[in-house]
Amino acid sequence: MAVHLQRELDKLKKRILSLGALVEERVHMATRAIETRDIDLATQVIKSDHEIDEMEVEVEEECLKVLALHQPVAIDLRFIAAVIKINNELERIGDQAVNIAQRIINIGQRDPIDFYFDYSIMAEKAEAMLRKSLDSLVTLDLDIAFNVLTLDDEVDEIKDDAYDKIKAAISQRPERVGYLINLFLISRHLERLADHSTNIAEEVIYLIEGEIIRHGNY
Repeated sequence: MAVHLQRELDKLKKRILSLGALVEERVHMATRAIETRDIDLATQVIKSDHEIDEMEVEVEEECLKVLALHQPVAIDLRFIAAVIKINNELERIGDQAVNIAQRIINIGQRDPIDFYFDYSIMAEKAEAMLRKSLDSLVTLDLDIAFNVLTLDDEVDEIKDDAYDKIKAAISQRPERVGYLINLFLISRHLERLADHSTNIAEEVIYLIEGEIIRHGNY
């Protein structure tokens, strides 16, 4: 029984990491579209979202099957509980990539203005958070997981800076408020992406230590 359970858990880990790799790819495509304003690339992100949704459902079904057939306890039960939540967070990250792509398309369909906010550092940090959160799951490394929590504060600071600068730009160019709001929403989606990566890291910490640290309880 224990051998069969371990085999199922190993398979489950491979599936959640495969989903993570797919989500990482879509996020990279979306952040690349921010930099290049590539509408075709943004469209690819939107059209391929169903792949993430389908895999998310498959992983959840696999988790429920293992729970029903093997009735795991202790660390094995914590692992499955963590995978269920991480699975959901990855699907939401995929949604944020789609949201970013939609903003890029909206911006690309409007006349450009002489205002630009550089999202490259924010995007780089958000991508690093996603990568590190998944790395911490692979290696069960607490230091990497806690590093993700630290990076979240840095992303929040950039979002606040974007808000201040775009708000000032709106007051100067009120006739272009639609363009500028879409530009600001990119920062909001990147921040949410980072938040979901933080949630993944928190689930890894729960998996390792058996302690729930959500809501800043660390």
